[in-house]
Amino acid sequence: RIDLLLNRIVLIAPGPETVPAAGASTDSRPSVLGPGFDLAARLGDGRLAMALTDSVPAGIYGKAALKHLGLWRAVAPRVVQADNVRLALALVSTGEAPLGIVYASDARADPKVHVVATFAPGAVPEIRYPAAIIADSRAPEAATFLAFLRSETGRRIFAQYGFVPVSGRE
Repeated sequence: RIDLLLNRIVLIAPGPETVPAAGASTDSRPSVLGPGFDLAARLGDGRLAMALTDSVPAGIYGKAALKHLGLWRAVAPRVVQADNVRLALALVSTGEAPLGIVYASDARADPKVHVVATFAPGAVPEIRYPAAIIADSRAPEAATFLAFLRSETGRRIFAQYGFVPVSGRE
């Protein structure tokens, strides 16, 4: 078993262009969502789209991060929960919600949204995706495939889709 990839959750808004959050610098980098970030004010009269916060990993991570940052209580009544992270993404992509919390890889997959903020370090546990060849595997291709996933080409492909390849950790 190896840790193959990392992912993270991000705050997204509708539109293809990166617009800095209030108080952020004017460059195109997303701001960091930390304890002083006024998420409730950013929502205006809108809702925060998230996957189910008690049963879907992306929603669980989002709720935990908002609690850790002291922001959950202010936004909880304004959260619209979707059955999965892709539906939360769709709510933002179609403009039904002004903001949402999704995986970075999902945000990257939809050109109709942009990342406005990432979460402060330590606000969210690392989101890891492991890979392994099962012990009684009789498929010689399995080792070749795993080697490809770990190769420079595999790493580039994963990075292109918003994942962070883990290198050298077993």
